[in-house]
Amino acid sequence: MSELYLSRLRLSHFRSHKKAVVECDAHPVAVFGPNGAGKTNILEAISLFSPGRGLRRASAEDMTRRPEALGWKLEGLLHCPGQSHEIDIRSQEGGARQVRIDDKAAPQTALARISRVLWLIPAMDRLWIEGAEGRRRFLDRMTLSFFPDHAEASLAYEKAMRERNRLLKDQVSDPHWYSALERQMAETGHRIHTARAEALTRLSAAQNAAETAFPTAVLELTQTEGSLPETEDDLREVLAESRFRDIAAGRTLVGPHRTDLYGVYQAKGVPARDCSTGEQKALLVSLILANARALVQDFGAPPILLLDEVAAHLDIARRASLYDEICALKTQAWMTGTEPGLFETFGARAQYLEVTETDGISEVSRRS
Repeated sequence: MSELYLSRLRLSHFRSHKKAVVECDAHPVAVFGPNGAGKTNILEAISLFSPGRGLRRASAEDMTRRPEALGWKLEGLLHCPGQSHEIDIRSQEGGARQVRIDDKAAPQTALARISRVLWLIPAMDRLWIEGAEGRRRFLDRMTLSFFPDHAEASLAYEKAMRERNRLLKDQVSDPHWYSALERQMAETGHRIHTARAEALTRLSAAQNAAETAFPTAVLELTQTEGSLPETEDDLREVLAESRFRDIAAGRTLVGPHRTDLYGVYQAKGVPARDCSTGEQKALLVSLILANARALVQDFGAPPILLLDEVAAHLDIARRASLYDEICALKTQAWMTGTEPGLFETFGARAQYLEVTETDGISEVSRRS
C-alpha cells in the first residue's frame, strides 16, 4: 500500500474531540456517522499535517474545544518513503500554531518537505461558479504539492504587495518608495506564475495518460484584466507603469493575485461553470486524482487524500469507480459519509471508523 500514510493520530481538545486516538494502516479509511458527530474535524486535523490553515482555513483559536478553550494538540506518526516522523502540532490558549517534527521545533512550511495532503470538501463544489479567489486557493494547493517553495514565494509576494498597497492608499507618488517593493513582487510573482503553469502542465499530462471514469478538464490560467507579463523584468515594468492607476484604485491591479483558473469539460467542450452539479463534482474529483497520480512520480508516493462527503453528487457507478481508483493509486484516502453503506463497494479493501457524539463530545470507534 501507500508509502505515505498516518498510522497513528491523537487529538486532544480539538474541535468536538476532547480526546481521541486513531490507529490504522496504509489502506483507505472510511469514516461514517451522523451529521455533526465530528467526522470532518478528523479530516481537518489531518489537513494540518501540511502547510497552510487547513481545509477550513480556520484560525488556531477557532479549532480549540469549547467551553474549556485550553488550546489543542495533535500528534501523528507519519510514514514517508524510506522513513517515518513523529509530528506534534499544537496551539496553547488560542495562540499561534506550533509545529515539532521528531521533537524539534519547525516552521509550518517544513511539513511540505515530508508530506503531501490533498483534499476535496463540499465547500469546493461551487468552485467553478463562485469567485476567482477560491479557484486561486485550489490552484495554489495543487501547485504547492509539486513545489514546496511555492508557499514561501506566495507569502513574500503578499507581504510586499500589502506594503505597496499601503503606499497606494496613502497617495504616495515618489517612485523611490516603490522600486524595492516592486522588484520583490516581480521576482516572487514570476516564480508563482511559473510554478502554477508547470503544475497545470503536470495535471494535464496525468489526466490524459489515465484510463478513468471521470471527465478530463482542460485548464487555463487567465487574468482578471489583461494578461500577466511573461518575464520578471516585464512584470516589474508593468507594476511601475501602473502606479498612477493603482493609486486611483487604492490597490495593486496587476500580478498573480489577479489570476483565475478557467476549466472546460473536454469531452463536451463546455465551460466548467456551465456544467451540471454532478459534472462539476466529477471534474473536481478528476483533478484531485490527477494531482495524486502526478505526485507518485514527483514525490515518490501518492499523497494522503481527504475526501469529505465525497459520495455527494456522484452516482453509484462513479462512486465505485472512485473507490477502485483510490485502491489502484495505493493512497491512504480518508473519506466521510453519514452511513457505512456509502462505502459498500470498498468491502475489505478499506478500514472503517464510526464517529458518534454524546453531550457535545465526539467518540471514535474502529468497526469491521
